[in-house]
Amino acid sequence: MTSAALLAVPAGLYIGHTGRGAVFAVGFGNALRALPTLGLVTLLALVFRGRVALVALTVLATPAVLSGTYAGIRAVPAHVVDAARGMGMTSRQRLWKVELPNALPLLMGGVRNAMLQVMATAMVAAYVGLGGLGQILLTGQRINDYERMAGAAILTALLAVLVDLVLAGLTRLVTPRGVFLAAGSGTTSRRRR
Repeated sequence: MTSAALLAVPAGLYIGHTGRGAVFAVGFGNALRALPTLGLVTLLALVFRGRVALVALTVLATPAVLSGTYAGIRAVPAHVVDAARGMGMTSRQRLWKVELPNALPLLMGGVRNAMLQVMATAMVAAYVGLGGLGQILLTGQRINDYERMAGAAILTALLAVLVDLVLAGLTRLVTPRGVFLAAGSGTTSRRRR
């Protein structure tokens, strides 16, 4: 997840701030989301061998983080950025002091989606011999141990809910009070830079 964030957040900030590469970001994100998870994990297991889990999870987490970051930056209302420009802020200052704080809720929403995708993929990864909680589920299925299967499924669901709650709390913690949320502004137009 960290590797996906290191790749996707800077790319999303750049694309959202400059408007360059927006078609690529949207197309790339949609293309990666359309890939079947089990097929991708199987292909990467054949190509990368030992590092397949890291590569697969990075590939699957990147689109959600990229889309969330890009959408968050683009959702900042034009008049908010124009006000910052009128105050004499440079392009970089507008990005870090105005756009990014306002984009954090959508950015963190992308991170939350990516984390859930990563957790689901980690379960599926057991089908190609990568272990994890999915291995407990597969073992239970092979020996018809329904209690083991139910335990693994419940544990995974609880873990996903817990991680999502932690990330929701983190979103509230890192989002500055008083940011201008575009959802309540009634403004959807975006200026060209």
